Amino acid sequence: MSKIKVKDLLDAGVHFGHLTRKWNPNMAPYIYMERNGIHIINLYKSVAKIEEANEALSKIASSGRKILFVATKKQAKDIVSEKAANVNMPFITERWPGGMLTNFVTIRKAVKKMAAIDKMKADGTFNTLSKKEKLQVERLRAKLEKNLGSISDMTRLPGALFIVDIRREHIAVKEAQKLNIPIFAMVDTNADPRDVDYVIPANDDASKSIEKIMTLVTEAVDKGLKERQKDKADADAAATEGEVVAPSTSAKADKPTEVTTSDEEVEEAKVDEVAEEEVIAKKAASAKADKPAEVTAEEVVEEVVAEKVASAKADKPAKKKKAVKKEAAPAKADKLIEVKEKK
Repeated sequence: MSKIKVKDLLDAGVHFGHLTRKWNPNMAPYIYMERNGIHIINLYKSVAKIEEANEALSKIASSGRKILFVATKKQAKDIVSEKAANVNMPFITERWPGGMLTNFVTIRKAVKKMAAIDKMKADGTFNTLSKKEKLQVERLRAKLEKNLGSISDMTRLPGALFIVDIRREHIAVKEAQKLNIPIFAMVDTNADPRDVDYVIPANDDASKSIEKIMTLVTEAVDKGLKERQKDKADADAAATEGEVVAPSTSAKADKPTEVTTSDEEVEEAKVDEVAEEEVIAKKAASAKADKPAEVTAEEVVEEVVAEKVASAKADKPAKKKKAVKKEAAPAKADKLIEVKEKK
């Protein structure tokens, strides 16, 4: 990774800030001076902050985590997509999909849907669809590719976010803050640096400035990836050496040792076996005595039938009484009629 020079940043126009009336007071520590109504960024502080950010990004890359690059403004789209793709990192250069981080499970479902469409095309099931269905599927695939194509390989939340223009990407900043994901960003004089973990004071509007910062940042990421590959290669080499050495050293350990026993030892072993058999027999007998009798399915059925019969017998007298009462009611009515006729 090349050393960062102030002159290179100056040539790229990294030092140009916004109009003084648009400034954010929290950016005051990073502002060098004011000229022609425009704030000038202190490039010495920018260099220090870039080195700090690069060191952290290199560690994240070497750990195997992904760094998500976010830039949806026109002058940054192509630069960010190209630089991020060179180091095999995910990026978002179209509209930020709401819930990209906080609702990552749903976003992954959309990515899987895109993979399913590709599978349909590969195995031939896509050709069985009608023309209308094919057109709908193609449109859906194109839409998903446009918005989520660059993050199709991202199977889990990123280890960090690198943002160009935090004011424009404020939704991404809020989602990352909720999930405690480290935020690296190019922060201009009109933005609030308190929302960012690793601030890079720089002009986030000029394409030359964005390209210069992205080049420096991606070099650090590439360095971390190479360190990871080297560590992995060393670990594999050590593992193969261990496999080669292990059989020769373990051959002696695996060799069976001859054991000689005397007649007295054999007799003692027999006595011990007899004693053990007696103990086991006693334990088995006591276990049988203590074990409760198992209930069979037939016994359970018999109990249920008996209960039903008993309940049926108990209910029969009550039914007879009800019937008697019902019969008694018309008898009383007949008596009343007879009395009235006599009168």
